[in-house]
Amino acid sequence: MVARQPVDYCQQYLEYLQFERGLSRLTIENYRRDIKLLLELSSEQALAALQPSHIRRFIATLHGRGLGGKSIARHLSGWRGFFDYLAQRHGYSHNPCHDMRAPKAPKSLPHALSIDQAVKLVDIKSEDTLALRDHAILELFYSSGLRLSELVDLDLHDLNMQEGTVTVTGKGSKTRIVPMGGHAIKAINTWLPARTALASEAEQALFLNRNGQRISGRAIQYRIKHWALKQGISSNVHPHMLRHSFATHVLQSSSDLRAVQEMLGHANISTTQVYTHLDFQHLAKVYDAAHPRARKK
Repeated sequence: MVARQPVDYCQQYLEYLQFERGLSRLTIENYRRDIKLLLELSSEQALAALQPSHIRRFIATLHGRGLGGKSIARHLSGWRGFFDYLAQRHGYSHNPCHDMRAPKAPKSLPHALSIDQAVKLVDIKSEDTLALRDHAILELFYSSGLRLSELVDLDLHDLNMQEGTVTVTGKGSKTRIVPMGGHAIKAINTWLPARTALASEAEQALFLNRNGQRISGRAIQYRIKHWALKQGISSNVHPHMLRHSFATHVLQSSSDLRAVQEMLGHANISTTQVYTHLDFQHLAKVYDAAHPRARKK
């Protein structure tokens, strides 16, 4: 017999995340997917009756489907938060996800474009309306190192064109002010008149789809892949790769880790330090190519 699940708890939890914790739309959608997966895996067992043994079986199932350690850890984190909420608001007696760990994932460094690749990607020449928009999006990603959700959520009032800055709302609803480069400012100034032709008077979103509504993160991901292919870049380019590229290239030029941390909006500098490893890889390649004692005979 299939157990009935309290799906309304899921909706109540998502509303709690939105209105009480103030999380972004993208983050809430990720939680929705986590809970949907949990309900799928536990379809024959009531949520209140789940034990750590069930969660271990779910982890094994996901691992068998080919999910890596990082993906499983993200799902576990979502489930853990959901059960904590159920305990606080709906009288659940325990959290079966506590002390549960995902399989270890091999550590990998973020992938960044080379400076030449990044410049080639953002150098869009087309005057088509959507191309003007995409050019501004790409320049802003690479110029300011924004997260995808941060760029999607930008409104017109977040821009300060005179000072050349943009106010960004990041993780945990924390705001920061990030500089925009000259190329990004120019691309945005070119996009704004084209935007006016698409937008209704009340629409405040900076970047719009062809219907005049706020563009989605998925649409941006698709357009970046489209331009990468069109510009002859074979790498699997995605929005976060432009953020990685921004951080790596600024660090290579300035060696100012604290400044990069502030611009990226990282709470801990240890998160930013991964880019020093990328910078070391770059230096190691230069050394291997240039130093006479590094060359293999």
